[in-house]
Amino acid sequence: MSEYTLYCFAQSGNAYKAALTLELAGADWTPRFVDFFNGETRAPAYREINVMGEVPILEHQGRRYSQSGVILDYLTEALGKFGPLDAEERREILRWWLFDNHKFTSFTATLRYLRNFAPATPSAVVETFRARAEGAWKVLNAHLSNREWVVGQRLTSADLSLCGYVYFADEIGVDWNDYPAIRDWSQRIAALPRWKHPYDLMPGHPLPAKGA
Repeated sequence: MSEYTLYCFAQSGNAYKAALTLELAGADWTPRFVDFFNGETRAPAYREINVMGEVPILEHQGRRYSQSGVILDYLTEALGKFGPLDAEERREILRWWLFDNHKFTSFTATLRYLRNFAPATPSAVVETFRARAEGAWKVLNAHLSNREWVVGQRLTSADLSLCGYVYFADEIGVDWNDYPAIRDWSQRIAALPRWKHPYDLMPGHPLPAKGA
């Protein structure tokens, strides 16, 4: 039995944040597939595990943790990797976690979901989320324009949080060449030993054809 179990599915960028952290650290972990698209997270049994009905969930040493930021915080401590060097860095990492959760991932993930999984969404709604996502992309692109990593001089959990959805570029409908600092940063992460695309790292891809 693996030391860590991560409740996840391949299309979840939030789960990818935790999965990639575990994989890059060389942790002993196992994915537990969550059948999101067939309603598992809405089922009473799942709500008993996580009242929020969300993915990811991390199990470790008899305890469960939910919300990607909380899981990243826990893993940096448990694994001894990707965490802050001091209190100032911890606050800076937290700043970027909050930006990610409130804006970068929030708008990007919603845009991707509407474009790929909710085709009946009015185009005006999709364009509203695109505009908001583009604003967040511009912020990160500017921040990375003269640095390799989001915080400090190395990969931290700030990078691992913010990169959760960037590898779904085709599904988002973005060309990262238009945001060259994000493009180069995402390529640096992808060049790290043990890196895998979310569709290769977590179960549930490809989705079965409708009606199958």
